[in-house]
Amino acid sequence: MDMRLSGRTAVVTGASRGLGLAIVKALAGEGMRVVAAARTISPALEESGASVVAVDLSTPLGPAELIDQALAELGEIDLLVNNVGGGDGGEGQLDGFLGFGDEQWQQAYELNFLSAVRATRAAMPSLLRQRGSVVTISSNGARMPHAGPITYTTAKAALTAFGKALAEEFGPRGVRVNTISPGAARTSMWEDPSGYGAALAASLGLEHDQLLAALPSSAGMTTGRFVEPEEVAALVTYLASPHAGSVNGADYVIDGGAIKTV
Repeated sequence: MDMRLSGRTAVVTGASRGLGLAIVKALAGEGMRVVAAARTISPALEESGASVVAVDLSTPLGPAELIDQALAELGEIDLLVNNVGGGDGGEGQLDGFLGFGDEQWQQAYELNFLSAVRATRAAMPSLLRQRGSVVTISSNGARMPHAGPITYTTAKAALTAFGKALAEEFGPRGVRVNTISPGAARTSMWEDPSGYGAALAASLGLEHDQLLAALPSSAGMTTGRFVEPEEVAALVTYLASPHAGSVNGADYVIDGGAIKTV
């Protein structure tokens, strides 16, 4: 299917690896001109064909700096993908509510929530002129806040609510806003030897490989496997395209059936 995105422009945050990198590649493959942002630029991102911006999006000024640079390079923006997020570090993430101080709460919300607020605020004037769209990557943890570090999952819940509120305000003005909530995906959060998955395995007395093999079933994923980044990226391209012209304010869960409620 032709997604009818060729020649349009996109900004993708958190683009150096995992979901973000897959999204950049998918959009570029549809003929979009992409500005891709990350704090650390990976070789794979440099090779993606996107215009790359090195920026710390967890800082108050970082998102606006990114959008200003994107406007200078691309002109108007047709699509903003708020993908940047974190919670994939292992150390200190398994101590429960009492293990998190104000600094950890602030860091989680700056990166997972306020980065999207700030980037969207900076991009919205251009998106309004273009009648563009916003796609935000949240997490199925927003619906199951017990399923991960409390700082991370509650920040993602705020992010999902943010998308709903934006859709209500800006949908009538021509900007569609939708959210994607992946479950356990094949990213560094689970696969990195120093990431959250490895720390979780150690806390359970398991080898890292044992945890990865058992996790999809134990998480209730009826597909029996991790979500692939390319599957999330394909959903982003659809939601950004004219084919999804009547989709606004939706939260698409892509988690292999882990969430059992309607």
